[in-house]
Amino acid sequence: MLILVTNDDGVHSPGLIALFKAMKELGDAYIIAPDRERSAVGHSLTLHRPLKVEELREHVYSVNGTPTDAVVVGVTKILPKRPDIVVSGINRGGNLGDDITYSGTVSAAIEGTIFNLPSFAVSLHGDKDFHFETAAAYARRIARYIIDKPLPYDTFLNVNVPNVAKALVKGVKFTRQGKRIYDNSIHDVFSPGGERHYWIGGGVPYWERGEDIDICAVEEGYVSITPIHLDLTNYRALELMKEQRSLLLDDDATQRT
Repeated sequence: MLILVTNDDGVHSPGLIALFKAMKELGDAYIIAPDRERSAVGHSLTLHRPLKVEELREHVYSVNGTPTDAVVVGVTKILPKRPDIVVSGINRGGNLGDDITYSGTVSAAIEGTIFNLPSFAVSLHGDKDFHFETAAAYARRIARYIIDKPLPYDTFLNVNVPNVAKALVKGVKFTRQGKRIYDNSIHDVFSPGGERHYWIGGGVPYWERGEDIDICAVEEGYVSITPIHLDLTNYRALELMKEQRSLLLDDDATQRT
């Protein structure tokens, strides 16, 4: 089994190394990851300059671009064949709720899914003293699972692991994406010359609550596994708008007369 391992914390991140070691137990693993931290870059591609790839050691490559760049270049140019699975992480900090739209870690799994490759992202919900070994152990189980039991089309898994020793994890819960709103996350800062600037970050998060929501599962000590579908169409709204099509047609007819 050929495994592509990537992240958004950079090629030297201890979480990436822990994930790489876990994946090597399953098959032929390669690291292809950004050369530095690229957190919160989302699903961005580098189009305004060429990308440089450097082989740091056997099966370990750095790319001076985003996590999405690393997957694109890795799948099409570096790996000896298409990988059997794409694994992104282990991220320092959770990727939960709306934060997945900003996450470079999650975006690497999105890109793997666009390539029609089984993919998942794994993050450790904490801010210090990270138990990467816990997340790595669950990542190994999940990788084996989605190879044996293929995911539905256009779907990847977003995995969040509580930052505790493995023995303290209560189990696994299958969850839905939660909702997070930040209060006071944009701060005014001033240059030495008195010019006003704005700093995005911090703030107090407010979470939607529910028994099957990702953040609640992790805070209760469970591994959260959320299947994410790339098709963003709101089908309920689509059917409603089809039913209301006559309203638009009536407006067009009125304008013509």
